[in-house]
Amino acid sequence: RGRGWGSVSDINQESALNKLEIRAPCIGWIITTMTNQISQRVYVGTYTDTDSKGIQIYQVNTNKGQWEWLGVAETTNPSFLAIAPNKRYLYATTEVGADKALVSAFAIDPATGLLRLLNAQPAEGSAPCHVAVDQHGRFVYAANYGSGNVLVYPVQPEGGLAACSDRVQHINPNPDSARQDGPHAHSVNIDPSGRYLLVCDLGIDRVMIYRLDEPPGKLSPNPVPFAQLDLGSGPRHLAFHPDGKHVYVINELNNTITAFDYHAKWGGLTTKQVISTLPVGYTDVSYCADIHVHPNGKFLYGSNRGHESIAIFAIDEQGALTFIAHESVGGKWPRNFAIDPSGQLLYVANERSDNIVAFQIDPQTGLLHATGYEISVPKPVMICFASN
Repeated sequence: RGRGWGSVSDINQESALNKLEIRAPCIGWIITTMTNQISQRVYVGTYTDTDSKGIQIYQVNTNKGQWEWLGVAETTNPSFLAIAPNKRYLYATTEVGADKALVSAFAIDPATGLLRLLNAQPAEGSAPCHVAVDQHGRFVYAANYGSGNVLVYPVQPEGGLAACSDRVQHINPNPDSARQDGPHAHSVNIDPSGRYLLVCDLGIDRVMIYRLDEPPGKLSPNPVPFAQLDLGSGPRHLAFHPDGKHVYVINELNNTITAFDYHAKWGGLTTKQVISTLPVGYTDVSYCADIHVHPNGKFLYGSNRGHESIAIFAIDEQGALTFIAHESVGGKWPRNFAIDPSGQLLYVANERSDNIVAFQIDPQTGLLHATGYEISVPKPVMICFASN
């Protein structure tokens, strides 16, 4: 680490490419439909207890439909990634126990896309699982799942992280099951105005709300400090609608999505709807994971781990959801997925089948169609497009 742009990986490139074999039986389809697109850099966070060494780096040539492996930044369990607005820096969690948990800063080489470690700060808790950067690149926020706390790191002039400037500990008022025996902060989400931080806490069935504007680098409780979800929901991730008026929270434990009206003036959430992500009558074990709204604002997608599907919903003008369909993910345990910047493709990271699978998005219906294209990646858990 830190020895220069070309030294982020000690893996032999040829052997690594063999491990990350690219399979694209339907490249012809992608060529014919994506001719107006450009190359994109993609960073893939992985769990590193098997074959992966850290953050896998790719160039996605959407004209040819190919993912070209560029290298790897070696780091432990980079389970979530965020890129600064200026595209010069990447921030990553090290999801491990409290004694070694970190939040790290990397510089992005603009020519090659490779990463160089700048520095890392202690996570001041255990199992950091989510990270976000504010719209101006001044602060990085992190959620610790294991210890149930939230941290703020000021960003230094050259992109590195200063020591934590604030730390808020969540409290579980009603400890219950093994998964909700304490607070479990699962995601940190900055609202479109940059004035509020919404934190999904799986352990307490709440979305906590903090003010960010005064004073800088601190988390001030909002006058309405949280939105309560159904007991046993397990809120995990959330997505803002492009209009900024609606928020959608995916609930890991009871396999639902809660739709909220969002009141941007005071950072408040009003429950609008709760809808299942699973088929009627489905009784096998499944846990929700990730959620995204299509850039056109007409469709919402959520992943089911166990049912091994993406649930697809239409969004009406009032922000309410209507179920459309389920699409099989072509693998196991879809922990994370990403919509490419063009809005034409959706990529699913299947943690337990070691693959990323590509789907075409129908812009009129929202339906997903498997392209037949996938790549092999050990335990992929996060897909981050550099241009998002």
